[in-house]
Amino acid sequence: MNDSDATDLVVCRNLSFGYGERVVLDDISLTIPRGKVTALMGASGGGKTTMLRLIGGQVRAQQGELLFDGRDVGKLDQAGLYAARRRMGMLFQFGALFADLSVFENVAFPLREHTDLPEALIRDIVLMKLEAVGLRGAHDLMPSEISGGMNRRVALARAIALDPDLIMYDEPFSGLDPISLGTAARLIRQLNDTLGITSLVVSHEIPETFHMADQVIVLANGRIAAQGTPGEVRESSDPLVYQFVHALSDGPVQFQYPGPSVMQDFGGGAA
Repeated sequence: MNDSDATDLVVCRNLSFGYGERVVLDDISLTIPRGKVTALMGASGGGKTTMLRLIGGQVRAQQGELLFDGRDVGKLDQAGLYAARRRMGMLFQFGALFADLSVFENVAFPLREHTDLPEALIRDIVLMKLEAVGLRGAHDLMPSEISGGMNRRVALARAIALDPDLIMYDEPFSGLDPISLGTAARLIRQLNDTLGITSLVVSHEIPETFHMADQVIVLANGRIAAQGTPGEVRESSDPLVYQFVHALSDGPVQFQYPGPSVMQDFGGGAA
């Protein structure tokens, strides 16, 4: 194990992946340091969610390697992959709670799936996790009876139920009002520091994400356009990164979809 493997929970080296002929990630290398919050950002379709799928072993790299705690996820057998996933928590976009299970049963699900703990201990763990996200009193409610922000917090309680080493968040702020968004961002930061875990956050919400993240990685056109602290990325001179960070409508990502000139389309030749 080299020094990077000791300090970084996830190490990606010269990784390439695509769907058919469409290249999504092209020879990228990055690291996710232990105990830190890393934000993975970039325009839609840039490969952010694909990176989460690669880490979780849902898809496998076509070239290069992706190490989770020193082991190449792409080379794990089913038992090894199952064991690695037990050390990962996932908060899906919009929460993805089981609609027919109560808040309590949603959080208890991974404990029942992955452990043989007695019900009395499962109850205590579930209530502790819900307490951590401020929803212990809502444990008997159904997902249809809680707000979108509460839904996201229940999903977070479920993601930390097994005390994972890594939590991955896929657009955790989508569709949230400003109060719920701020609460979610604060919880991600607090739980990361309190539990000593590692967090990887895919997000488009620049102010909140930059405020809570230790490291920001911007993906663009299958490659890493910028990587560093939020301050370093904000000051990047790369035109695409500058356009993304400052939410400009035009730049390398153009407002107008390529097509014939206005004169050609409207027949504006000389009379």
